[in-house]
Amino acid sequence: MSVLERVPRSSRLSGFHRLGVSARRQRLVESTWLAPERARSLEHVGCGLTESDADAMVENVIGLHALPLAVALNFRINGVDRVLPMSVEEPSIVAAASYAARLVLDGGGFTAEADEPVLTCQVQLLDVPDMGIARERLLAAKPSLLAEADALIPSMVARGGGARDLEVRLLGDCLVVHVHVDVRDAMGANTVNTVAEGLSESLEDLSGGRVGLRILTNLSDRRKVTVRCRVPTSSLVSNGFPDGAVVARRIVEAQRFAELDVYRAVTHNKGVMNGVDSVLLAFGNDWRAVEAGAHAWASRSGTYAPLTRWWCNDKWLMGELTLPLATSTVGGAARNHPGVKLALELAHVSSANDLGMLAAAAGLASNLAALKALSTEGINRGHMALHARRVAAEVGAAGDEVGAVAARLAQERCYRPERALEILAEVKRSSGTS
Repeated sequence: MSVLERVPRSSRLSGFHRLGVSARRQRLVESTWLAPERARSLEHVGCGLTESDADAMVENVIGLHALPLAVALNFRINGVDRVLPMSVEEPSIVAAASYAARLVLDGGGFTAEADEPVLTCQVQLLDVPDMGIARERLLAAKPSLLAEADALIPSMVARGGGARDLEVRLLGDCLVVHVHVDVRDAMGANTVNTVAEGLSESLEDLSGGRVGLRILTNLSDRRKVTVRCRVPTSSLVSNGFPDGAVVARRIVEAQRFAELDVYRAVTHNKGVMNGVDSVLLAFGNDWRAVEAGAHAWASRSGTYAPLTRWWCNDKWLMGELTLPLATSTVGGAARNHPGVKLALELAHVSSANDLGMLAAAAGLASNLAALKALSTEGINRGHMALHARRVAAEVGAAGDEVGAVAARLAQERCYRPERALEILAEVKRSSGTS
């Protein structure tokens, strides 16, 4: 066990956002989240990703394209404090998740649970002469088919994974065989695709039909994560809203709006995925697959609906999020991208399921922050405050100048670059740097 693993850590790092970038790295070292040598690697663009690394990852590489790597704070998940690496270009997402996590901390933090890491492949069978007989024969052969599947993926079986179940669905003019495979800490796409292709001949022989598509599904409904939280209504008090119970009820009303209206539900769920995707991107995971599965899961009743539930009483606001989450901590970017390796170390991720719980907690926190803002002062206040910093940086503000210019822009509610230039000139004159 390393020194970092032995030392208790707190996710509450007061004043972190007011520090400069290098000072934040030093704070993470002092708080034992990062080893000094790993913090130094953050000084390099792309956390040390080289062009040769990138060329091995994807095709037609011409250079590197960096995104900010940030950490969300205040998260406690299943009783353990965590910092969450997030990679995202949109202002306010990291700040909002950290703020909501602090509210949840007042209620004891998040609790999370994850299904076994089972991924599903599909084999389509066409021109089947008798659907009923074929289905019976396929189900009767389940033990031998699962054994054959395991023989196709011996390294996965050696790691404790392997084929777990087989289903046969009648779908229009074809049969569809689902093979459910435990893929351990892998995302599992290559593993289950190997199973789908390797079983094709046996499935054709048993059904009397011909194989069509053989591919995984990104609706990983046997690989779900559920995260829950509660917030004392007293913690929801804010400017203009002295009664936290009123804020809680407004958040529940916003949830109800999403339950009634698909237009609202889409934006509601986008807020959830702001957090989920930012974590997955930092860890080099396939956030596109998770997005597709999450939106399909939101539509499972036949009507697109919110992924979350929120309810309250006078003392507590309570929330829950469930979604399919196929994550990975081995192979792919985890093997080749130094920034992903650093994120895994920083968050002290123990497994793919653990990573899934981190991402889901970020999703529920992001949703809470959005609903609270929408239900009280409106979403634009926080967005525009962070936008002001971006405008200040765009016109050449640096260091402490960024905060000074941004504060004036927000005070004046004017975010035009030309006004930012005027304010920057005033700041430089007052500090004697012009």
